[in-house]
Amino acid sequence: MGRIVVHLHGAAKNTSHRASISDYSARLRGEGVKIIEHSDRTTAQGYLEEVLRGTENKSVMLLQESGEAHDSETFASTFRRWRLSREETHLVVGPADGFGDDGIGYKAISLGPLTMQHELAAVVLLEQLYRATTIIRGGPYHRG
Repeated sequence: MGRIVVHLHGAAKNTSHRASISDYSARLRGEGVKIIEHSDRTTAQGYLEEVLRGTENKSVMLLQESGEAHDSETFASTFRRWRLSREETHLVVGPADGFGDDGIGYKAISLGPLTMQHELAAVVLLEQLYRATTIIRGGPYHRG
């Protein structure tokens, strides 16, 4: 089964966001989702290079406003496809100032057309990953 790796540019400084990231990380344990916090001292280019090291032949997707957005049901189907794949899927939450030109040429997904702070984007992504697991299982969390 494919594993989903979520990359974050630094640990959340906002205590509420940090608590939410920790909560969803715990909920996603056993669901094939791994979260990696990279140093926030690197530039967007350095961060991407660090993420890309060792990801040859793996799917890498950046979270970008310009990426493809899905509703929760479609995202759950995509999550299921990632999990059934033999390769890892890497979801990369950008640094505070985004990826800029360094993000050109990569697949991108979007959490919607709104611009949001990168720590909040991490929380929303993890919540949607958790929601996807409950949709797949038919649990009560998602009442779409």
